[in-house]
Amino acid sequence: MTHTPNAERLSGAERAAAVQDIFKRIAPRYDLMNRVMTLGMDRRWRRFAIDQAHLPPGGKLLDIATGTGDIAFEALARLPNITAVGADFVAEIMQVGRARPNGRHVQWTAADALNLPFPAETFDAVTHGFLVRNVIDIPRAFAEQWRVLKRGGYIVCLDTTPPPPNVLRPFLLIYLQKIIPIIGTILTGQRDAYTYLPNSTIGFKSPQELAALMQMAGFTDVGYKRFMFNTIAVHWGKKPH
Repeated sequence: MTHTPNAERLSGAERAAAVQDIFKRIAPRYDLMNRVMTLGMDRRWRRFAIDQAHLPPGGKLLDIATGTGDIAFEALARLPNITAVGADFVAEIMQVGRARPNGRHVQWTAADALNLPFPAETFDAVTHGFLVRNVIDIPRAFAEQWRVLKRGGYIVCLDTTPPPPNVLRPFLLIYLQKIIPIIGTILTGQRDAYTYLPNSTIGFKSPQELAALMQMAGFTDVGYKRFMFNTIAVHWGKKPH
């Protein structure tokens, strides 16, 4: 597929195909870039996300856009007796996760976040990291998560969020728009991928807007917490009994 330097400007199926191509190409260095871009703080966010999932002993977790399985592995480390299903529409990135230590303990599944291949009310919790910024229909994605989630279960969304208008915003924009593409080019050779990722962050929903979309999908007790100078947000919500 031809590289698309402006994937964030596309829409519909064209954007979905461009995003899929980006993640195929960065799969081998995906974990390394995440650690570098987040200054090693990403594991703290995943731990917080798992706390908000309120998984019961022996429960079943669906981690959408699982990538190399970071959230699924974190959940298994905390709760070894759960079933963790990792779903993604990029097979190449899941292959990297499958090769990791304990990769066999995650049930890897090819899946489209807008048409999940699972029966209704299958999972005790649904998590995802850096999914909704990339999907072409956020309400549809939340509707699918609602469908497969058991009553009383929790959804947890970890994603980037636009830098708020404060004194740090100019410096954060320089980091996102200038520094990350340089690091991405050095470590992966894929400058367009690490131009798309920061630009899609800047153009994404505010935490308040994303919370409102979750509430519109039917989730209750919706809340969020921001990290990393307010450029990362973890949202959570509950499917009522």
